Amino acid sequence: MSLLAPEDEGDGIEVAWEDQQRINTFSKLNTRLADIQDRLKVKMEEKDYYDDLEMELELADGPVMYKLGEAFFQLPLPAAKKQLRADRKRYEGEIGDLRVQAGQCEDGMKELKVLLYAKFGKQINLETGPE
Repeated sequence: MSLLAPEDEGDGIEVAWEDQQRINTFSKLNTRLADIQDRLKVKMEEKDYYDDLEMELELADGPVMYKLGEAFFQLPLPAAKKQLRADRKRYEGEIGDLRVQAGQCEDGMKELKVLLYAKFGKQINLETGPE
């Protein structure tokens, strides 16, 4: 008994060791990409908080409480703005790095899709779902 339609069953293509390694690599890249996308989403939200904070600091006129790590420090307004610029720059760098890593995963997955679909056709599903 088969779950595939007769026209989709194919002609019993054997899965070679190399093919299984490609499938495993695709799966690892897909998992890594999902993790990177989750981390990227968090970093983007944190950067948005810093953008909002920058607008709030424009309205401030005295020392402000600034969170560094798990502690809050009272900083003069110029020092707080300087620290904010440094933190935003760090987040922008981290976001850029995550985007590069995501691109590398996507490129690797595209290459593997071409190879695997060429051999297995409709017998394999490498779609990653909604992002």
